[in-house]
Amino acid sequence: MGDTAPQIVQPGHRWSRAEVAEWLLDKMPEDSLVGLDISGSLAFADAGAYFPGWRDSPPDARALWAMVERLCVEDQHLGAGSFVDHPEIARHYRRHGAREGDLFGGGIGRLRVTERFGQTALGCRPTSNFNLVGASQVGKASLTGMRVLNRLSGRLTLWPFDPVPERGAVVVEIYTTIAALAAGRRAGRSKLRTYAELNEALAALGSKPVRGNGEIDDHRSDALLAAAWLRSVAHRPEYWQPQAMMPEIAHTEGWTFGAL
Repeated sequence: MGDTAPQIVQPGHRWSRAEVAEWLLDKMPEDSLVGLDISGSLAFADAGAYFPGWRDSPPDARALWAMVERLCVEDQHLGAGSFVDHPEIARHYRRHGAREGDLFGGGIGRLRVTERFGQTALGCRPTSNFNLVGASQVGKASLTGMRVLNRLSGRLTLWPFDPVPERGAVVVEIYTTIAALAAGRRAGRSKLRTYAELNEALAALGSKPVRGNGEIDDHRSDALLAAAWLRSVAHRPEYWQPQAMMPEIAHTEGWTFGAL
């Protein structure tokens, strides 16, 4: 709750993924609600497996995170290149250099339930996490994010993989376009590139403005707007219990907070 202007933590500092994990575990304020702009898992429900036909396909999201970590332990900066280089896993991915695995499936690729129904219902155009090509792809960030989640697992509450406690910090998956839509933007104009646009959107969410004039990069504006949006909706029970999020989906695919 509240309406204070959101702030960037250590502005000007280039955060590594490992630093983000350490900050969340050791320095984050108590009872924080954290939004990570990644996909916490891969499509599972559509085929009954992440990698159908492979006997070593993980049974749930935590096992998937552990597999990414195990295969990428030598990758620097929590990278995940070794994961998609695995001969069986590579069959399911579309990668640079016109490399498309024989099990990718064509089209835009496989989508999770939260993407097929929740995000699409809001007017968003989700991208498959099995696609690693193009400016809109989110697969690479999501795989590296899974290494972060693996570090946080058992130490912080990760929704919806864990039940939400009475007190304590909670980490959720977000899609910043949803925050922009809640602030009155259109899906095709969700990026805020000036302080004037950002402060107009913040006001729509009941937040005080941030200081600044002229241009702002959309990574910072995404973070500031998402923080204000999370604060404005965290108390609403429907956000924590989407109707389409069955228990088996929560444990295997996860969910995007706000995709109702």
